[in-house]
Amino acid sequence: MASLETWIGLRYLRAKKRNGFMSFITLISILGIALGVAALIIVLSVVAGFQKDIRGALLHVAPHAEIGYFEMGGGEKWQDLRKYVQGKKEVLATAPYIADQALLANSGEVQGVQLRGILPDEEKKVVDYSDKMKVGRFDDLRPGEFDIILGEGLAEALGAEQGGKVTVITPEGNVTPAGVVPRLKQFNVVGIVKTGVYELDHSLALTHLIDAQTLYRLGEDNVNGLRLKLADPHNAPEFTQNLIPVAEQHKIWVRDWTFSNRSYFEAVKFEKLMLFIILTLIIAVAAFNLVSSLVMAVTEKQADIAILRTLGLSPGSVMKIFMVQGAFAGFVGTLVGVVVGVLVGVNMGRIIAAVENLIGKKLVNPQFYFIDYVPSHVDINDVVIIVAISLSLSFLATLYPSWRAAKTQPAEALRYE
Repeated sequence: MASLETWIGLRYLRAKKRNGFMSFITLISILGIALGVAALIIVLSVVAGFQKDIRGALLHVAPHAEIGYFEMGGGEKWQDLRKYVQGKKEVLATAPYIADQALLANSGEVQGVQLRGILPDEEKKVVDYSDKMKVGRFDDLRPGEFDIILGEGLAEALGAEQGGKVTVITPEGNVTPAGVVPRLKQFNVVGIVKTGVYELDHSLALTHLIDAQTLYRLGEDNVNGLRLKLADPHNAPEFTQNLIPVAEQHKIWVRDWTFSNRSYFEAVKFEKLMLFIILTLIIAVAAFNLVSSLVMAVTEKQADIAILRTLGLSPGSVMKIFMVQGAFAGFVGTLVGVVVGVLVGVNMGRIIAAVENLIGKKLVNPQFYFIDYVPSHVDINDVVIIVAISLSLSFLATLYPSWRAAKTQPAEALRYE
């Protein structure tokens, strides 16, 4: 059974009339807390969804780590790099690569790309999109044939199709009696790949490693480095930090997938923190509203408090009555906010998709956000923190009105009754 203080506090939540409805001001306080909690959960679920899905998309198409020589030419071979990762359980696969800038031209269109030379059998063990190509296969890249695989967006921009040809223009030119002229080579389009990442689909161009070495006039042992696939990509920074012995770090570089995307994820992390702080103020405002409603309740119940005091109720018990009243309002508001926030947060993708279908326009530009939909991920840790903050603010809001009620003097309160 509830204590006397709890029973009286819950009774005070009702209006004077015996209709069972809460007072209007208390209802407003509850709705304010619910709105703040729901908004905070929904916004953080969208931010967490972007973090999760974009990170997943990047890990789906990018190497988890890379290793290579600062300079080659002293007898080093790229195969020697494998001794640093050989036998390590964290490394699932490795693949050599060459990457350099180039221009692709076709049908009067020119696009800048990063042309990457790969060994098909090894590359498809490192990236996850090799078996999901729109047209063709990695194995269609044959050495000496100058074949090329293009990203879907890049192929559309160039008007290139499987079976056609594109012209590759390298930055290094050929010296002729007429001067320096660009080095050109026609490549056969043997495949089109869709990675799902806008930036990569509009810039990806793959050719065989041997053809890339020929095009850029590199030796057969000359590559940019090895691409690594790790068992746990989230542990990549710690793994790469201790991969190369200190005595050899002057000639070998190593970096993980966070190296080129660090600024983006740091920006999203900071944005999430700022949104959390700003939206928490909504809950704080609702808590201040709860203070005002409790102060009004204390003023209205002065006579009741005085009578209870004359019947022997202690100041501490009077304080508990109004603390129960405020805490219950905060609990109900938090509960409603969590239910609404979680339901909307989980279904945010469907809601936005319905809105996009209704207005006939995409709300997310993949050119800036890597993906073309609104993801959401309700993080239970975020929900727990939000609930703790909401309940804490609601409890703090009860302290002053409850203390004021406890200080009521029965004689003063009943003087004019």
